[in-house]
Amino acid sequence: MSTPDVNLLALLAYRMGAISIGHMALRHQMSWDVAPSMEVYFNGKLVIDGRATGFTNPAIESAIIHCRAILEFLGLKSSKASSTGIAERSRRTNQDDCGVENFAGLSMLTKTKALAAYPGEQLEAEAALALIFHSANKGLAHTTASFERHSGEARLLAIAFRGVPTLLVNGFYLPLNIAPPNHELTSRPRAE
Repeated sequence: MSTPDVNLLALLAYRMGAISIGHMALRHQMSWDVAPSMEVYFNGKLVIDGRATGFTNPAIESAIIHCRAILEFLGLKSSKASSTGIAERSRRTNQDDCGVENFAGLSMLTKTKALAAYPGEQLEAEAALALIFHSANKGLAHTTASFERHSGEARLLAIAFRGVPTLLVNGFYLPLNIAPPNHELTSRPRAE
């Protein structure tokens, strides 16, 4: 395959947007001592009221799943040797899996290159990316005893939510000379 089709580009843009929404939700959730109330209106009519976690939790969980999908698209996976490590894929396991290596001139992202993209310590970058795999595989896709929802890893999730779209832009869009989608949310200050 030489150039990505419109469906793949739309899916990747959607994934990046979902990560951006999850990152925004995570920033809000990290700022609260107690989750504030939330009201959802459709056409001016109140249809849902409750706690803000009714929005933030699913947005964060969705971002984790989309980060995992992008990391796998780029050629990374969780390390079998360490729950805080990542590894490189040697090949695709399913025939219908799409990866960067399917496009002319691109190859799977190496662990070294992925970690070098982070301006901080590489151990921290690896822990952030590994947390994505661990959270998606053990916390969301399965019910296991090894996943603790409030383990204090929000900072690592924030690193991953910023870093994964950057890895996709640098490892896919730029080498193919494709303008990356504008996925960052814009917001306005709200009165307290």
